Amino acid sequence: MNRSAAVSLSRPARTRAATSASLQQHGALRPALGLGVASLLVLGLAYAVGTTTVSRALFPAQADGSLLVVDGQVRGSRLVAQPFAGNGYFQTRPSAAGFDPMAAAGSNLARSNPALQERVREATAAVALREGVPTSAVPGDLVTQSGAGMDPEISPQAAAVQVARVARARGVDAAQVEALVAAHTEGPQWGVFGQPRVNVMELNTALDHTLHP
Repeated sequence: MNRSAAVSLSRPARTRAATSASLQQHGALRPALGLGVASLLVLGLAYAVGTTTVSRALFPAQADGSLLVVDGQVRGSRLVAQPFAGNGYFQTRPSAAGFDPMAAAGSNLARSNPALQERVREATAAVALREGVPTSAVPGDLVTQSGAGMDPEISPQAAAVQVARVARARGVDAAQVEALVAAHTEGPQWGVFGQPRVNVMELNTALDHTLHP
């Protein structure tokens, strides 16, 4: 009898303990859920809206992707390379991603990899043939890919080796093309970081605007 009573009395106690534990769990869940929702609103919405608003106010062109607009049509972005067909255009660095921004990547081949060495030799021969110069005159950036594979900039040396071809194709004096290259050559960032460079997207756009093929 006493044992039955003890068992009978312990059941309500266990029920109360389970109920108390459940309430504690629910009590701990609410703050966690609230923190998650607040973080989502602040980091996923407010932060994005805030940074977009500020960037559009201070740097409207950059916020829209540094687009190149010609005659009301978007031709591309100053930050993303694209291929140009024809001898009347400067060519940028090769792309491991086929100039697809959604697949931007390098080849990830080490300098000691025979496949990379062979590809560079073949590319050097092709560029030398295209530009009518010896292979020793081909700048390295015209035959090697950038880390992202979408770099729109080349060295002034890489632009200079293409001047004669572009001038012939457009039927203009090489000095005119050289002047455009010089006008679109940028120095190191803030005069310190990086090397002088030429943005091929901007240069080719200027070519079409001033020196029609």
